[in-house]
Order: sequence, then structure tokens, then C-alpha cells
Amino acid sequence: MLQLPPGRPEDEVTSREELVAFIAQLRDDFVERGEQWENATLDRFLDALTAWIDSSPSWYRNFDQEMPANGDWTLFARALSAAVVYE
Repeated sequence: MLQLPPGRPEDEVTSREELVAFIAQLRDDFVERGEQWENATLDRFLDALTAWIDSSPSWYRNFDQEMPANGDWTLFARALSAAVVYE
């Protein structure tokens, strides 16, 4: 499995393969220390995800970054939707 560097690994995701590795690492982190997560249930996680995406322009401004104009929002929506039924 592809390993991402420590620190802010989400900043290093530039490909589908790296996104797969990042999500796998999130899952592993949840298994190991999910009780320490602020949003440790699916409903809280999805609520936080919704809130963050909604306010993401502010996050980018706060970190002096430009929000990607053409992020692949469709891919992300399809992935979330598929995860409901995909085996």
C-alpha cells in the first residue's frame, strides 16, 4: 500500500492512488483511536463533512490558499454515494 508522509498527508494527495491510501489511513486511524475522534459516529462525521465543505472557501482564505476552482466535486459525490451500497 502506498504510504503518505507524516504531518498533513491530505496536502500530499495528488492522484487517485494517493487518495485511496489516504482514506485507508483514515480508516486505520479510526480503528486504532476512533474514540479520540471528535466525530466518531457516521452521522457526526457526515455532519462535519457537510459543514466543512460548506465553509471550505473560508478555510482556504484563512490559510492564504486559493480554493481549487475545478475540484472534482462529481467524483467525490459519486464516491460517497457508492459507499452506501458498494461491497
